[in-house]
Amino acid sequence: MNDFVSDPRFKGIEAFPTRVWLSSPTMHGEEQKWVDQAILTNWVSTVGENIDVVEKSLADFIGVPCAVGLSCGTAALHLATKLAGEKLYGQAPVREGTLRGHKVFCSDLTFDASVNPVAYENGEAVFIDTEPDTWNMSPVALEKAFELFPEVKLVVAAHLYGTPGKMNEIRAVCEKHGALIVEDAAESLGAKIKIDGRWAETGSLGDFNAISFNGNKMITGSAGGMFLAKCREDAEKVRKWSTQSREPAPWYQHEELGFNYRMSNIVAGVIRGQIPYLEEHIAQKRAIWERYEKGLSDLPVKMNPWDRENSIPNFWLSCMILDESAMAYQHRGKLDYAFRTEPGKSTPQEILDALRAFNAEGRPIWKPMHLQPIYRDNLFVNAQGLAKGADWNKPSGMADVGADLFRRGLCLPSDNKMTPEQQDKIIEIIHRCFL
Repeated sequence: MNDFVSDPRFKGIEAFPTRVWLSSPTMHGEEQKWVDQAILTNWVSTVGENIDVVEKSLADFIGVPCAVGLSCGTAALHLATKLAGEKLYGQAPVREGTLRGHKVFCSDLTFDASVNPVAYENGEAVFIDTEPDTWNMSPVALEKAFELFPEVKLVVAAHLYGTPGKMNEIRAVCEKHGALIVEDAAESLGAKIKIDGRWAETGSLGDFNAISFNGNKMITGSAGGMFLAKCREDAEKVRKWSTQSREPAPWYQHEELGFNYRMSNIVAGVIRGQIPYLEEHIAQKRAIWERYEKGLSDLPVKMNPWDRENSIPNFWLSCMILDESAMAYQHRGKLDYAFRTEPGKSTPQEILDALRAFNAEGRPIWKPMHLQPIYRDNLFVNAQGLAKGADWNKPSGMADVGADLFRRGLCLPSDNKMTPEQQDKIIEIIHRCFL
């Protein structure tokens, strides 16, 4: 482990007196009003005005008919995936999931909450490689996957770090093959994409859609998630499942498997107070991304890309990737890592360690799902066809885009309370890593 504080490359840099976070909650005070209202009126369970307002506000903002407030984004993704499976294959016995015996095509470069619901429903995730233009699911690899497995009828597509994927192309591929889409918009609330000449919000682009209000997201309830429905029937089905699938009898009667997934009225109160500030948070995050782009422009690195003509990210996390020519030696094991310092070069782990030494938080790019030990036996399809797991410590070029992004990329401090002066120091620390 390098001692960055005494390293002469970092002479004159003082540690931040308080932590500069990757992305932390930003409270404005109005949240307390709605939480207090829930407590004073005794509506502290899973019903109440806050939930009703939040559901309607987010449905109207995203442009869908209905929304269902749930305990977390993972719950929303689970019930979206379960509903998709039931639509395709029918209601499953209690002992089985709706996807038992069926493959599902899933984004590879994502957090595992995107794909775990496939396992919850006894399905088999087949991971689809990433494309370099947006760091999201590759439509070319998706088409290749359908050529290999034409029986598949469900795709789970995520928008990485708040940047919309190529949903026009992904939707066209799915329509061609008669497949449904679960859209994981957990990270991309407020991001937009141009569909048929008009702007559409992420969270409205799939057949079943989910967003998150986790503590590090664009707006937060400390927890919470939301299922976004294209029709009232779907919303009511998910609402029923989320409250233990109780039937409308005067006693507890259950004909389907249920879950305790409903949003709390107190959590909804925090979200209600956050909603008016969503656009402000997006503007702050965009300014951070743009300052990084300008401040790092003289280094052999690039910022996480987006389609500037057909999409508008919410810039949740600012990320960068080192040019291959600028990569020093770096090795990652299962739980540990090592790197060497080389003049004019650096590594993601060196930069992350340097930031941490001066009290700033960064993070590696998500490790692709097909490289995760839990999914080591699952199939992986890239633009060339069926592929095997890569060694993420070696250059893999276009054959495994996700593994290459994980190897060369990192997430930078992106907290919207970070001042320009703090960000300037972070940019300076990154520069010093290349000395």
